[in-house]
Amino acid sequence: MAFVKVKEIIKEAPAFAQLTDLAAERLGGKVLYATDDFFAEKENLIKPGRGIFITDKYTDRGKWMDGWESRRKRTPGHDWAVIQLATPGRITGFDIDTNFFLGNHPPHASVEAVYLDDAAPVKDWDSDAIEWKEILPTSPLDPGSQNFYESNSNEIYTHLRLHIYPDGGVARFRVYGEVFKNWDNVDKDTIIDLAAAINGGKAIACNDMFFSAMGNLIMPNRGANMGDGWETKRNRTPGNRDWVILKLAVPGEIERIVVDTCHFKGNYPDTCSIEGCMSDNDHAVMEDKVSWQTILPAQKLSADHEHEYVSEIASKQTCSHVRLNIFPDGGVSRLRLFGKIKK
Repeated sequence: MAFVKVKEIIKEAPAFAQLTDLAAERLGGKVLYATDDFFAEKENLIKPGRGIFITDKYTDRGKWMDGWESRRKRTPGHDWAVIQLATPGRITGFDIDTNFFLGNHPPHASVEAVYLDDAAPVKDWDSDAIEWKEILPTSPLDPGSQNFYESNSNEIYTHLRLHIYPDGGVARFRVYGEVFKNWDNVDKDTIIDLAAAINGGKAIACNDMFFSAMGNLIMPNRGANMGDGWETKRNRTPGNRDWVILKLAVPGEIERIVVDTCHFKGNYPDTCSIEGCMSDNDHAVMEDKVSWQTILPAQKLSADHEHEYVSEIASKQTCSHVRLNIFPDGGVSRLRLFGKIKK
């Protein structure tokens, strides 16, 4: 079988694509079920990146594809997959990405959602006992393309069902929205990572992320490689400072800080510092119209190392936002800000 040369089709992403991908595998999302994944595994749907294409790579079932691909359906019906979100959340929009699926993409897709306190007992995902609600009606998909759609519901959900009509391949499925966590149920003396994405923390602005994205800083686990962190370009300006602003999941008082330069060996920052502020206006914070207070004074960093700070913390004021400064440039894998919430 001959394959034509393929190319990526990139569309301008809507604003909601800057929100947290609630389904992401790296955050804890899971693909629990698919009616068929004969050609390519359902788990690929929520992996990082847009997917790749390797011209001469085949499996014993056919062409290897980096996505979820069902066989050509010869019976009535259509295929679908169930995704468990990493955390309950309010969904704003989707990206149903058919990257590199050109002659084998589904012409249409739809999405249903449900909130389940405990999905463990579920044996049949098509059971009438599950009250699925349609949050994206049947919508057309372009081949080899990111297909962005808004959700028509602002409710909180834990599980989604992606339907494709009638069959075919989807490279990635992104579910953008806001983490939901009931902070009234969290004891005020509990220590949590106030910046963690899984708790609702967000990276909202930075001056540079040439090599890798600022959102990586607050992902779970240590970085998988050097690309799984926040890295700025080399700056030749004397006295340069690069920075990133994080909105905490909930205002709190920081008691322990971890700055991890995992995998950054010849390109870690020389020094870092952290500032904090209290504000209910993200735009004011990003426009520097707030009063920043030093939380962690300048600290020397070293290569490929977890730096932990407790006694070095200069102020334990309540913060809603923090700004990590690095001097003069470089890469940081993760930033952990452990503390207590302030209700």
